[in-house]
Amino acid sequence: MTSPTQKWYQGVTRYQWLVLIVASLGWVFDAFEGQLYNITRADMLPELLKVSADDPLVKIWGERFLGIFLAGGTLGGWLFSSLADKYGRGPIMAVTILCYSIFSGITAFATEIWHVGALRFLVAMGVGGEWAVGAALVAEVFPKHARERAGGIFHATSVMGLWLAAATGLFVGSNWRAAYLVGVIPALLVLWVRVSVKEPETWKEAKKAKADQMGSYTDMFRSAKWRARAIFGALLAMVGLATFWGVVVAGQDIAADYLKRAGDPDWASKSKIAFGFIQTAGAGVGMLAFGPISARWGCKKTFVMMHLAALVLTPAICWLPSMTGSYGLLLFLLPVFAFFAQGIHAGYAAYFPALFPTHLRATGSGFCFNTGRILAAPVLIWLSAWMKSTMDLRMAITCLGGFFLLGLVFLAFLPETQNQDLPEE
Repeated sequence: MTSPTQKWYQGVTRYQWLVLIVASLGWVFDAFEGQLYNITRADMLPELLKVSADDPLVKIWGERFLGIFLAGGTLGGWLFSSLADKYGRGPIMAVTILCYSIFSGITAFATEIWHVGALRFLVAMGVGGEWAVGAALVAEVFPKHARERAGGIFHATSVMGLWLAAATGLFVGSNWRAAYLVGVIPALLVLWVRVSVKEPETWKEAKKAKADQMGSYTDMFRSAKWRARAIFGALLAMVGLATFWGVVVAGQDIAADYLKRAGDPDWASKSKIAFGFIQTAGAGVGMLAFGPISARWGCKKTFVMMHLAALVLTPAICWLPSMTGSYGLLLFLLPVFAFFAQGIHAGYAAYFPALFPTHLRATGSGFCFNTGRILAAPVLIWLSAWMKSTMDLRMAITCLGGFFLLGLVFLAFLPETQNQDLPEE
């Protein structure tokens, strides 16, 4: 634990910083690859379907591919996180980066709609696997007093990936194939990963002592302790991912709805700026802030505070700007809301690795995050879509914000990890 006068980064070695940079770059490009589809779908799908941009088939296939991506990410997360415990963090991180980079690049040569579906599934497998490996590696390499901050920084770098994807979209314009060729660039990171990343000593010791148990889902679910942490961790991630897709990304829709009601003819571009830059900036600050706050309060208390704040702010962004007639108020509230509602996502990288022993650390972290992903799918595909199509948008988002309350219930069954060594038994 740091002394009152000691900075958290004092005592962190050059190699530990290197690991954080390498893992973060993998996660940056992870987010970049995931976002490429969203910025290219409007040009890609009509071309491959051979229909007009407003044809219903475009929306149908667009939603199908989101479901395919969720399924691929979940399977990849389960598979590669287990392999990372069995065979080491470095080689499996390299494999996941190669997976999402190469299959993203091949997408540039797609000529049939099923090509995109198959390739998005494979890209998602790499995307789902890389997060768990990176989160486990950062948690094991950094000292206890800096673990939460390092985990928060690792996850917060995803914002850079989103901005990079947006910049790529602006650069290539309607030439969607060029965007996917850019997606091959992360493969260059693999050589650096293999050369610079050494397996943590704790992993080497666990490998010697528990070779047959490394990355074993059977071992994880046989133990009541690890099983409970895996289940409630997955449910906690489900809340964050469901509210992200159902509530957080609706910030653009809320802004567009307000501007339409106000009769603003430039509602489309203004709402994109409100979400893509103003709200996202608040989200980035929130994810960076999770680590320092949790270092003082503990991850569990920080999660509780952020869930409560998001619960209160959801109806605030929906109704207060309309009640006051102030678009400026909405632009103020959106980044504050995202600070809490999306800031909780950095907590998963700081918290989940600390719940499991070395021989199950990547497996447990990957299970929590990626099972949460697939559990959130029904909220995204069915509940959210139904509510937003049958109710006033503001009321639908307010109701979906109730999921933040569920997060408090699941947290009650999970332990605090502040100032504790990573578990081994």
